Amino acid sequence: MTIASLIGSPSELTDSASSKTAIVLMTRIRLARNLAGNPFPGWAKPAQRDEILDTCRLAVTATAPMKRSLNITIGELTELEKQILVERHLISRELIGAKSGAGVIVSKDQTISVMLNEEDHLRIQVLRSGFQLKKAWNAINELDSALEEHLDFAFTPALGYLTACPTNLGTAMRASAMMHLPALVISNQMEKVVRAVNQLGMVVRGLFGEGSDASGSIFQISNQTTLGESEEEIIKRLGSVLNSIIEHELNAREKLLEADAGKLFDKIGRAYGILQNSHLLTSSEAMNLLSLIRLGVDLGVFPDANRSVIDRLFIEAQPGHLQHAQKGEFEPGLRDLLRAVRLRSEFANFIRPDFTFTTNGKN
Repeated sequence: MTIASLIGSPSELTDSASSKTAIVLMTRIRLARNLAGNPFPGWAKPAQRDEILDTCRLAVTATAPMKRSLNITIGELTELEKQILVERHLISRELIGAKSGAGVIVSKDQTISVMLNEEDHLRIQVLRSGFQLKKAWNAINELDSALEEHLDFAFTPALGYLTACPTNLGTAMRASAMMHLPALVISNQMEKVVRAVNQLGMVVRGLFGEGSDASGSIFQISNQTTLGESEEEIIKRLGSVLNSIIEHELNAREKLLEADAGKLFDKIGRAYGILQNSHLLTSSEAMNLLSLIRLGVDLGVFPDANRSVIDRLFIEAQPGHLQHAQKGEFEPGLRDLLRAVRLRSEFANFIRPDFTFTTNGKN
């Protein structure tokens, strides 16, 4: 499989028509693994990194889920290709800046990616659209077991899996969900939610992880503790926290409708008008406008079928995907113009909003 064919093929995030979830866009589970008796990537010499890369590539591509996968070194990718993989959440921003001897293997359906020689020798992750923590865990557990048949992972009974960063010791697992929380943002409740989540041993980040903004009212919620709990316990606790956040978001939506439905509908209607008529749109502005349209879908203003369209546009409005579609690399001002053209085209035939429904979201 080539990078061109991967970018041009359907993915879990760009073609999520199967996802019916209003609030959880994506669930992801990631495992960090290192080879016993080898220095961590940050300490390894170039020759050692290359040897580790080759060993891991052979093991990963031999597993059933990774047959006919994209298997490529970071040095083979253009800057634009790297950006697209980041936007699809298939690689991290840290891997882009990795030294020589780093690579990535992505399954054909783009639900699994394995980063090689990022912070750890292997960063294995499984993506699923919607709220599918258990399915994601089952898939990654099966892959991890298959890899352990060929690779000797660094592990001790006292500390669990050994990792480059001490905060990942133990299970070395990060389970997360990408959540769309516009009502909590509009009602200025996100700060309170973040504090409560942090007290429960979870962490809240932006769209692309640590250090990124929560564009489009999209947040990543993940476990912070990896030592002292089993994988199943972490997933169960995270699931409970996510369900609580979902409940808070739904309550916030009801209160917004009860307090001033006209004001909320005005925001959605204005977003629709701007997307149909704008000539310049930054990434952040496009994300926030699309977020309001997605909220409109959830409230019944637009048909349910449009939810998957918005989820696709969340990805395709990003700079890397936008430039790839236009077959070039452009400075930010021109990207803003091209983004507006693309979204005007998408919304030209978008079904008009229907605000003739009651506060419970039914016509």
